[in-house]
Amino acid sequence: MKIFAISDLHLSLNNPKPMNIFGPVWEGYEQKIFDDWREKVGDDDLVLLAGDFSWAMRLDETKPDFELIKDLPGKKVLIRGNHDYWWSSISAVRAALPQNMFAIQNDAIKFGDIIVCGTRGWTVPENGEFASAEDEKIFKREVIRLDLTLKSAKALQQNGEKIICMMHYPPCNFKREDSEFTKLLREAQVACVVFGHLHGYKRKQNQFTLGGINYYLTSCDMVENKLTELDV
Repeated sequence: MKIFAISDLHLSLNNPKPMNIFGPVWEGYEQKIFDDWREKVGDDDLVLLAGDFSWAMRLDETKPDFELIKDLPGKKVLIRGNHDYWWSSISAVRAALPQNMFAIQNDAIKFGDIIVCGTRGWTVPENGEFASAEDEKIFKREVIRLDLTLKSAKALQQNGEKIICMMHYPPCNFKREDSEFTKLLREAQVACVVFGHLHGYKRKQNQFTLGGINYYLTSCDMVENKLTELDV
């Protein structure tokens, strides 16, 4: 089983939002992603989608976007991003998902010898300072949620299965300093971390190691609209 990741698809069939206003890398990006997906992924493989899947505002509006990927090969696993306003209760989301598609919200799912867990996360402070009291409040809440998802993963770990954690927001700041997120990830001994949220087609540092853990930035414009294969 191979494991791939990509994030920030920002699909919008029901409420079209042209992404090419953000740069040429977004021209025809959906077709580029799907072509690469079909070329790389087999039916038994995993594809991790780390948030910002659809611009839809309500769950029922996501159906055309899910139709775009439901017949693509592989098992798809997604978490909520900051723009996934359609994401309601986790039970409602799971009931609406096509076959071979799974949603994670502060919990974990096992696929053979791989355990996938995940949560949204939040902006990590720079120089120890939060932008606002509200940011600090949300950050502390997201630390609790990450702890929950990692504990859920550890509870499923019985025979040395490797744990992959998905977060939408980057778990560290631009200086790649330790945060409460990275400390929890290191304590849980995860195999790797997948995240998205960051954009800007001039950036090219999409993979790095921190505390012995491989981190993968998979926002589609940052990876030239191609799936990233994880080394686990």
